[in-house]
Amino acid sequence: MARSLDGLVLAPVADQAPGQVGAATRFAYHEQDGGIWAEYAGGDVVRGRLVGIREGDRLDFRYVQLTRDGTTSAGHCVATVLELPDGRVRLEEDWEWESREGSGTSVVEQVADDDGGPVGSRLTRVIR
Repeated sequence: MARSLDGLVLAPVADQAPGQVGAATRFAYHEQDGGIWAEYAGGDVVRGRLVGIREGDRLDFRYVQLTRDGTTSAGHCVATVLELPDGRVRLEEDWEWESREGSGTSVVEQVADDDGGPVGSRLTRVIR
């Protein structure tokens, strides 16, 4: 099983459609006793939250977000947790909107700040 997501910050490796999660979005993950949750923001997303469970290297969660144009959306995602050769974490995701039409796949990977350290504490201050 790949390591815990707790305290990690992840970002998409590519932009999605306008109004969605994109390369500027950051996810601050938490994990405890099989539960996972995250806060996210950046790009077109003003504020987002996700909550779900982890079973081995499989995540199953629901998400909700507010975008810059004032719309809210909600959906469901199933992801596989992988560990990259350099030790960072990668999530390969299959998602679908539940509040509107649309589905797809995405990839997010662990990021670090300019000094090579975690960006989690700085991100948490921005999102709150």
